[in-house]
Amino acid sequence: MQSDSLLRVDNLSFERGQWPLFSGVTLQLLEGDIVLVEGANGCGKTTLMRLLTTLLTPSTGTLAYRGRSLEEVRYDYLNDILYIGHQSGVKGSMSARENLTWMLSNDLGKGVLDGAPDQIENALVTLGLQSVMDIPCQHLSMGQIRRVALARLVCSSASLWFLDEPFAALDAEGIELIQNLMRQHRRCQGAILLTSHQDLAIRPLRTYNLEKRRG
Repeated sequence: MQSDSLLRVDNLSFERGQWPLFSGVTLQLLEGDIVLVEGANGCGKTTLMRLLTTLLTPSTGTLAYRGRSLEEVRYDYLNDILYIGHQSGVKGSMSARENLTWMLSNDLGKGVLDGAPDQIENALVTLGLQSVMDIPCQHLSMGQIRRVALARLVCSSASLWFLDEPFAALDAEGIELIQNLMRQHRRCQGAILLTSHQDLAIRPLRTYNLEKRRG
């Protein structure tokens, strides 16, 4: 295994009920990697994300973090990952500032900084939310709500980012802003596994076709 390997996935499979969703998934995330998981709707891209973030248990297969079995280093792994799903999880009755504070309090010890007020404000400003950060999110657009969820990236100290459709509801400016954060993460030797229906302007970019692994 390469010395700069952050995550190694070997022969992963998952069954839904008694039906295999996919099998034989083998991939590696190296320092500085950005990997796009491709495949048609329903092929299991979100399920794969949830397996790799330990929210689901695989039917077969193994995960290794920095060259060691995940069973040995589970705590360290969970502290070094950040997962943002395609559902934003933003509470409409709370402001952008309150939502990010709440999200980071849930993430403490899981790859984020301490969530101090100045860090939260900086993250929201970075995401272009300076004029709406104290407005209840139920009054924001879908794109602004998505930016609130993605502001966690600015506060993240995790090496591994798992991003499920991060560009959903974003305009061209928002898409480029998130891609710039991804480029910065790469420069810091982090790695990203993502799904997206958007064409990415990031290069180099590796792809992994999950469609070929369908059961």
